[in-house]
Amino acid sequence: MTTATVLSGSAGGLETALPTTLFRFATAGSVDDGKSTLVGRLLHDSKAILADQLDAVARTSADRGFGGEKGGIDLALLTDGLRAEREQGITIDVAYRYFATDQRSFILADCPGHVQYTKNTVTGASTADAVVVLIDARKGVLEQTRRHLSVLQLLRVAHVIVAVNKIDLVDFSESVFRGIEADVQQVGRELGLGSDGISDLLVIPVSALDGDNVVERSERTPWYTGPALLEVLETLPAADELESHLESFRFPVQLVVRPQGALAPDAVAAGLNVEAYRDYRAYAGQITEGSVKVGDQVSVLTPGQSPRTTAVVGIDFAGKSLEEAAAPQSVAIRLADEFDVARGDTIAAAGTVREASADLYAALCWLSPKPLREGQKVLVKHGTRTVQAMVRSVSGKLDLATFKLEGASSLELNDIGHAQLRLAAPLPLENYLHHRRTGAFLVIDPLDGNTLAAGLVKDHPGDHEDERYSI
Repeated sequence: MTTATVLSGSAGGLETALPTTLFRFATAGSVDDGKSTLVGRLLHDSKAILADQLDAVARTSADRGFGGEKGGIDLALLTDGLRAEREQGITIDVAYRYFATDQRSFILADCPGHVQYTKNTVTGASTADAVVVLIDARKGVLEQTRRHLSVLQLLRVAHVIVAVNKIDLVDFSESVFRGIEADVQQVGRELGLGSDGISDLLVIPVSALDGDNVVERSERTPWYTGPALLEVLETLPAADELESHLESFRFPVQLVVRPQGALAPDAVAAGLNVEAYRDYRAYAGQITEGSVKVGDQVSVLTPGQSPRTTAVVGIDFAGKSLEEAAAPQSVAIRLADEFDVARGDTIAAAGTVREASADLYAALCWLSPKPLREGQKVLVKHGTRTVQAMVRSVSGKLDLATFKLEGASSLELNDIGHAQLRLAAPLPLENYLHHRRTGAFLVIDPLDGNTLAAGLVKDHPGDHEDERYSI
């Protein structure tokens, strides 16, 4: 975001930008469940593949003997771009694909299925409006399926779609599908999926290889009367649409826009009146929750300081001045008072946040081969601010068979557990259950900068008065 881009908004007419129809979704599942093939089928049947790319995939498929006399193509090659992925026939890294239909634009994250790559699934699902979990119709619900559903429940993914794939290999059997559907719904009930008012759970029979119920409804499953997968994805509301009216305004500051007249060469090059912006001061970033209007009372949250209250006097966005903006728009906000506001501070709706605390209780999805130990020093990245922290205790990890917390003193790769961290500086953290974005953070290795865990803020258990988590 350049200064000229931000500044040009204050000279334009008043207009409120409408949310886009962009929808983010990810795929997950066990090994060889057909995730990449399903993604390829979606891209192919929605006409989102260029002719030269399709020809290249067809040649590679023919060289490998895929499709036999039918002359079919290996649709997984449309997403598995790494050489090791093509050689082994597996997905290793998250593959992002962009495509659009007449109804909507999509960003798709194809996640790997191997247990050692569960961290990639967490990465892909963390920003998704929906996740499609694949199950092989011949195998049913596996431990990896339960692990993925547990992660999705923790991440509060708004829409969970379970695609029972390879239905053609069980002769399109309704009884096989209904049995798997019942197992999925049982796991969903144990986790709270579909009944917590946060997420919904849908099960669809598909054949990614042949295209049954992927883009078009199949005549080979007359017993299934629901929509095809793409129909569902085109009509589901995005998470921001569902939550914008429920969540209070939150705005982590990324950049202070202070051009000071001729000191802003990009503004001069854009042909703006430099003198008009000599005293301009705005705070740029992305709205993570809720919405804000000109005239709203807001609080500036700076670690170690009491909240400072002021009013919004302007919202600038992509060449226009707005009266209102909402998540997930990126805007520049002007305030009535010239407070000392810097990157890492948060601007929030006045009266909606409590005092920050340096004691953090969280659920952690451990993503590193390095185990988590009590006393370990780490970095916590929350929004645009990073602080030092120490692991005070590990209280347990999730048993994927029973979905209950069992005692543990450390966390290993792919474990989901609870821990308490002590922060070097207080942060305005909020319970993830009610604030999906401001209640999330990353745990980082201070030595090499690698991500160790994805964290979700939980309420303080209230054991000790001197450690009370006060938000």
